[in-house]
Amino acid sequence: MDISKDYAVQMHDISIHFGSNYALKKVNLDVKKGTVHAILGENGAGKTTLMNILYGLYQRSSGDMWLYGEKTEIKNPGAAIAKGIGMVHQHFMLVENFTVTQNIILGSETVKKAGILDMDRARKEVEEIVERYGLRVDPDAVISDISVGMQQRVEILKALYRGAEILILDEPTAVLTPQEIDELIQIMKRLIESGKTIIIITHKLKEIKRSADYCTVIRHGEYIDTVSVKEVSQEDLASMMVGRKVRLAVEKTEAEPGEVVFEVSGLNAKDERGVQVLNQLSFQVRAGEIFGIAGVDGNGQTELVEAITNLRKVDSGTIRIKGKEIQNTTTRNTMDSGISTIHEDRQRRGIIPDFTVADNVVLDNFKCGSFSRKGILDRAAIRSTASGLLKEYDVRPEGCEDLLIRGLSGGNQQKVIIGREIANDPDLLIAVQPTRGLDVGAIEYVHKTLIRERDKGKAILLISLELDEILNVADTIGVIYDGSINAILDRSEADENSIGLLMAGGTLHE
Repeated sequence: MDISKDYAVQMHDISIHFGSNYALKKVNLDVKKGTVHAILGENGAGKTTLMNILYGLYQRSSGDMWLYGEKTEIKNPGAAIAKGIGMVHQHFMLVENFTVTQNIILGSETVKKAGILDMDRARKEVEEIVERYGLRVDPDAVISDISVGMQQRVEILKALYRGAEILILDEPTAVLTPQEIDELIQIMKRLIESGKTIIIITHKLKEIKRSADYCTVIRHGEYIDTVSVKEVSQEDLASMMVGRKVRLAVEKTEAEPGEVVFEVSGLNAKDERGVQVLNQLSFQVRAGEIFGIAGVDGNGQTELVEAITNLRKVDSGTIRIKGKEIQNTTTRNTMDSGISTIHEDRQRRGIIPDFTVADNVVLDNFKCGSFSRKGILDRAAIRSTASGLLKEYDVRPEGCEDLLIRGLSGGNQQKVIIGREIANDPDLLIAVQPTRGLDVGAIEYVHKTLIRERDKGKAILLISLELDEILNVADTIGVIYDGSINAILDRSEADENSIGLLMAGGTLHE
């Protein structure tokens, strides 16, 4: 066991269990000082759990930790901060109606002798940090008025303000445009040059290759390996993460689109506060085509899906499926008109967790004659149908028809939802964030399934925050910005830079 001051963080034989289930089992992590170290693993592998132990949010069941060669105990986040550890969580923890400076000093306020906040001094300290690391944030801006990328910088500034020498970034690029990702990587490089150490938790192989020096892979809560990133390929990392060979770019033939199946025209809608969230939004989806909508989260994607599925009223505009208007009707009418939806939040809108897997398979159609006679459910028919679908979509564990669906992994829950919605034989399949939270193996499966349905002549509307997913799967790309489609491009015309510019509200002429 080589314990050295050359390592900012060393965690050996770390285990933690919740009840009888081990989340981590004898995991090792050795992070060299002044490097970017990635932690890679499938969803549920234990990456964030390991970092929550380092940050004091969880207490390990066994194992030892060292900081710069000295054995340490970290009982809570306050102790972690005092030891120079800062963590930027995936979901930012900012007060939206506070300024940047107010958010940064919150909990570590600078006061005058009388106990009054010394905002002038605090602002000066913030400006010094901004200047030192080139973070380019306006200290007086209100959080609600700045971009997601800027908000992330504020979170990093909060950690630096508290003296962090070790920065943990949890899925730091999940909601950023390509340009913001480039800027974040430059910020990370400047931080490393100034002597900081960075640990990133991520599932994005391309960004590990671009930004990290070393990578530790965890699978099913167990340590697999630590590698020098420059010595391995993305495919190598994917194989280590999943335990088998994975095809990162799905193979597909050129689309052969047919007639227009679905059309949204001049759609306008407001949110619960009365703020306009859809602005003259228009696009078409053709048979045999995957139409992808790319955009930064919060630009109207959720409201668009709610309008199509009649979970939200629209103020004006039309939504047509095969020429039939369906706006401002009912969810059942949406389904009966030939639209199936793989919703973004599978727990809230895709499944009923306390129903069995079999019951969830027939959730859309339990009243139809195949599964119900005179108001009484035909359990044998439900189970038989579910069994066939679960086998076709390789839902695991085998024979899980009678298990509560909450007991299945996220990937297997998603397979049930996808199988059910495709089995409805829709004219339009809407897939919203269909691979959110899935590992690369499950992502590969979902992408192949969408392309297979396209090749059968189905119209597919893919809405995703993952630009790689849009570029990999879609045939036509519409970029959404501020509730409108900013531009529509053929996939052959699109690349990361052009899409990223449009996602930020720019134009291709810029």
